[in-house]
Amino acid sequence: MVKGMFSVRVEADFAAAHFLSHYHGKCENLHGHNYRVRLWARGDNLDEGGMLADFGVLKQALRSVTALLDHTNLNDHPAFNQDPSAERIAAFIFKNLEERVPFPQNLWAVEVFETPANMARYERDILTGG
Repeated sequence: MVKGMFSVRVEADFAAAHFLSHYHGKCENLHGHNYRVRLWARGDNLDEGGMLADFGVLKQALRSVTALLDHTNLNDHPAFNQDPSAERIAAFIFKNLEERVPFPQNLWAVEVFETPANMARYERDILTGG
């Protein structure tokens, strides 16, 4: 028998400036992005209301984390070690979300789009759960 999984997704946006200290090209200069962030949750169990996760809870948590980054210079955040790449931003958001939702085990992935065509994804390691 095939067992299925449910996935849900919410999105948020934030604007921030950054530069990449260890990059050799135009991105080593200070510039900004209007970031789009997608949060994915997944699991195989629904609650008594037939939901995997409450969209409102996910959106509120995601917005509270992106608010930490909105209209800042990301290089000022120690978590990014002077190189706030989309990959590091995605990991930062994921790890901060784990502390803000009542069902962290269902968090699956965070996608950070610098442009509509360019994104990085951080996802839970299915082998270790981390």
